[in-house]
Amino acid sequence: MVSIVSAGMFFCMVGGGIDLSAGATVGFTGIVFADLIVNKNVNPAIAIIICLLVGALVGLCNGVLVSYFNFLPFVATCGMMFVSQGLAFLWTNSYPVLDLPPEIEYIGRGYLFNIPFPLYIVLVVYVISFIVSEKTSYGRFLFAAGGNDEAAYLSGINVRRVRLISYIICGTLVAVAAIILCGRLDSAQPANGSNWGFEAITACVLGGTSMSGGKGKVLGVLLGAIFVGMLTNGMTLLNINSNLQIAIRGLVLIIAVGTDLYKSIKNRKA
Repeated sequence: MVSIVSAGMFFCMVGGGIDLSAGATVGFTGIVFADLIVNKNVNPAIAIIICLLVGALVGLCNGVLVSYFNFLPFVATCGMMFVSQGLAFLWTNSYPVLDLPPEIEYIGRGYLFNIPFPLYIVLVVYVISFIVSEKTSYGRFLFAAGGNDEAAYLSGINVRRVRLISYIICGTLVAVAAIILCGRLDSAQPANGSNWGFEAITACVLGGTSMSGGKGKVLGVLLGAIFVGMLTNGMTLLNINSNLQIAIRGLVLIIAVGTDLYKSIKNRKA
């Protein structure tokens, strides 16, 4: 569910950050979630809560490094990406976790009133994201911090806390996506969703979110995620080589980010 990861990435990017660990965190939180249910016999509801907390914890670590230790977002989240990857493979000695219970399968593959259940989750995530980003003081603070953190600080905004929360939101939404993916595949593998972080960045930039922070709309991110999904499905239907698909997605990311940087430079000169 790249669209849900994209919603989390939106909060990081609007606040002037980025989360390169998002894809690896999908695999890590998914492995933890599935292992708790299948191998540790934990109640699925409790496993969901633990999974969300693990995702939030990864986001917290990213946020602390960026906000309180002044790490560059690329450096901090890239490091956490490797940490999450390593922990995901270490957790089950690189083995997948199979045969999840039917209620988890329903989350990923079920239908409610002839509409895929994951679609309801996506709608809820984006409605809440819209309200938080557009209708709350936190949303205003986040845009202010991303646009000009020094001016935001001088106006009384706790920039560090605002950015910290954005990473926690991102980590939590990544865990939501991991749960849905586990249900869809009826399994969890350490490498699941490894490219989703970069696809989420592509969706955000295509949807109008600025790499430099302070600009973006949730609806635009959703449209960007839909485009990324259509691109991936279209290439699959056309039987394009899987390795070439990766190259094409990378090219789209380069073009999207390059266009955004060009606009930013042009606006500064103006």
